[in-house]
Amino acid sequence: MNVSDFYFDLPRELIAQDPLEDRSSSRLLVLDKKTGEIRHRSFRDVVSYLRPGDCLVINDTKVIPARLFGLREETQAKIEVLLLKRKQDDIWETLVKPGKKARPGTVISFGGGLLKGTVIDVVEEGNRLIQFSYEGIFEEILDQLGQMPLPPYITHQLKDRDRYQTVYAKHEGSAAAPTAGLHFTEELLRQIEQMGVHIARVTLHVGLGTFRPVKVKNIQDHHMHSEFYMIDEETAEKINRTRETGGRIICVGTTSCRTVESAADEEGRVKAGSGWTDIFIYPGYKFKVLDGLITNFHLPESTLIMLVSALAGREHVLAAYEEAVRERYRFFSFGDACLIIDDIHSFD
Repeated sequence: MNVSDFYFDLPRELIAQDPLEDRSSSRLLVLDKKTGEIRHRSFRDVVSYLRPGDCLVINDTKVIPARLFGLREETQAKIEVLLLKRKQDDIWETLVKPGKKARPGTVISFGGGLLKGTVIDVVEEGNRLIQFSYEGIFEEILDQLGQMPLPPYITHQLKDRDRYQTVYAKHEGSAAAPTAGLHFTEELLRQIEQMGVHIARVTLHVGLGTFRPVKVKNIQDHHMHSEFYMIDEETAEKINRTRETGGRIICVGTTSCRTVESAADEEGRVKAGSGWTDIFIYPGYKFKVLDGLITNFHLPESTLIMLVSALAGREHVLAAYEEAVRERYRFFSFGDACLIIDDIHSFD
């Protein structure tokens, strides 16, 4: 299966540049994963497609202000550093621009010396390992100096950095937001819980590999980036009990989906624990846990549209995306949402 099989034409003006004032006022395209039928709704209508006894799985990772702008101490040349993964204590794997100015031994100063970083190694894909030094608490300094690492297709400045966080964000560590969750308000989540739907929290720290293009022709040759996840005992029990009692597992976002599928055995039983996952889900994959998915509209030829196609079929997904373009849906991180389940007739 080729990357080009997942291409669709997207007018640039449909890429959402700003979040809506009301998180839950975005549009919702409902796609029947078996028949390809489509309904057009408001995101608040998502409650109409949930049943008592279902389990909604959310990713409670929190985006850190991971983009730093500094000066190379030796020459005062400007350098941009993007924090990717904390390797140990104050050593981070980073993406540095321009990389040629960040050879091992280079010292970079941020905020007039409030934070300093020394490049100690060059690793996979040209990323740099940087050891930071500072006085005080790293997270507080990062909050003061760092900027939110918005995706490259968003060119507008974000006025309120909280709008690139879910309302349930808790565990810091992501370089990008789990954007399907941006549509939920605390009020909507309370309404969902009150109707008897279980809410289970997982954590997967989203890496920038999310935005990296697939550069190989055959998708099976693609090397998936790895991301750190955590599932506690309470969440594993909630998901397993839901499946045992006939409820459905509805994941909010591809990150929640990848987490539960990574943590499940062949019988679909989710195990508590933590670790790194590089699971790559594309058509032909047999889902062990997930029954439905709430997600945003993804980039053409991306691993995310491949994951969605594994759930609903490539033809159904591309037809739904063409419909979304015709109907002028808003795409990508700050865009509208899509709910993929089966038997949408029963909700009419």
